[in-house]
Amino acid sequence: MQNSSEDDNSLDPQDWESFRASAHNALDVAIDYVRTVRERPVWRPVPENIRESLNEPLPLEQRSIEDVCADFRDLILPYATGNIHPRFFGWVHGAGLASGIIAEMFAAAMNSNCGGRNHGAIYVEDAVIRWCEDLFSFPPDASGLLVSGTSMANLIGIAVARNSRERGDIRALGLKHYGRPLVAYASEQAHDSVLKAMEVLGLGSESLRKIPVGFRFSIDLAMLRKAVAADRSAGIEPFCIIGCAGTVNTGAIDPLNELASFCADEKLWFHVDGAFGALAIASESLRSRLAGIERADSLAFDFHKWPQIQYDAGCILVRQGDLQRAAFSMRPAYLHHVDRGLGSGEDWPCDYGPELSRGFRALKIWFAFREHGLRKIAAVIERNCQQARYLADRVASIPELELLAPVDLNIVCFGFRVPGFSEPELDALNEEIVADLQESGAAAPSTTRVSGRLAIRVNITNHRTRFSDLDVLVDTVLAAGRTRSNRSRS
Repeated sequence: MQNSSEDDNSLDPQDWESFRASAHNALDVAIDYVRTVRERPVWRPVPENIRESLNEPLPLEQRSIEDVCADFRDLILPYATGNIHPRFFGWVHGAGLASGIIAEMFAAAMNSNCGGRNHGAIYVEDAVIRWCEDLFSFPPDASGLLVSGTSMANLIGIAVARNSRERGDIRALGLKHYGRPLVAYASEQAHDSVLKAMEVLGLGSESLRKIPVGFRFSIDLAMLRKAVAADRSAGIEPFCIIGCAGTVNTGAIDPLNELASFCADEKLWFHVDGAFGALAIASESLRSRLAGIERADSLAFDFHKWPQIQYDAGCILVRQGDLQRAAFSMRPAYLHHVDRGLGSGEDWPCDYGPELSRGFRALKIWFAFREHGLRKIAAVIERNCQQARYLADRVASIPELELLAPVDLNIVCFGFRVPGFSEPELDALNEEIVADLQESGAAAPSTTRVSGRLAIRVNITNHRTRFSDLDVLVDTVLAAGRTRSNRSRS
């Protein structure tokens, strides 16, 4: 007979009240971190000694939760990406919500596996999917799934498109038995996750036809029509067109209505990558720019961008839910359907995507929409677009700055220019300006290429950003550009 209690081998705290106090302290640290965000630099590089400390061997012995929290506070917390800061303008990252701390805490306490079965978390996800279907005017028999982000959502949407072809059983026999090559089409501005999806699905990157764009960086419909016709003439089978509802480079929106009509005429699947731009549907003033998105066969978008929900939280909607289920459903004996008990429930999330083990992503989305409501989230989206136009106007009014792309939504691409500098010199100068701003902690824009030029890219997807933050950005760009260009001349 063993002397120790079985509880000694549990991983629960030995002293729950002491743990409660530590947890309350940790919550205070988290709340203070968000509340005081403006008092810190946007970003800080991780010092070498911190990286060395984090490169420790696998721990073998116990430590107190207080010690672990202290290490987190000292070694990790000060060196975040910076996207919760109001002057984080690089890449399309949301800023998160204070209440997301609570939602994530509750989700951790429940520790639900949302692959299936009959429990509360599944019904929360069902509710969130229904909200999305209503928001985008999808039919009652549509389906959906919460995923890590639009990269996974794009893969699922294109997988359903591929598996829905009438010729043969691609799931069982694979592409080699299909009979002819399949190709898809997207603008040359489409996100690389579309290309990666083609590779992962065995279609190959060369099977994605990248169509040129026009002045506003949206897909050229005439070139698309020619490409589809040419492939058909060559015995190649078009199967899918991917429309962009807000490209990551410039925020451009493809003509979704025209693409939907073309797909209907040509019997092609219409998938929309709406990673951040799709949520502009919530705004009455912006909704018309997305006309046709409700006609998509599948739609991918993120909650962790404009709705400001904590990472990660993406979504895929499919117009014909039976096609999504047919593309992924697989029930081994240990998951067979039963009519009663925990294992009941007809539609399990694992039937609609590749993952069986899934976290409770829906709770933080449910929390956010229940707390703030769609109208408040739409107001944030509208203000970010107003701020982008404000920044574009400021850029246009300053001779040293140059707007490099039209502003459709919330992304502004511009550059610092110096008379007499060559394009390579300007590219190098603007790249250094961005690095200067990031390393100073004043602001964190990113870079991209627009029509061959390196641009300072400012994305505004943050509910904390004020118009004054954009003035700080412009002032620091001008100061850094003047300092560096003067050095180059001397």
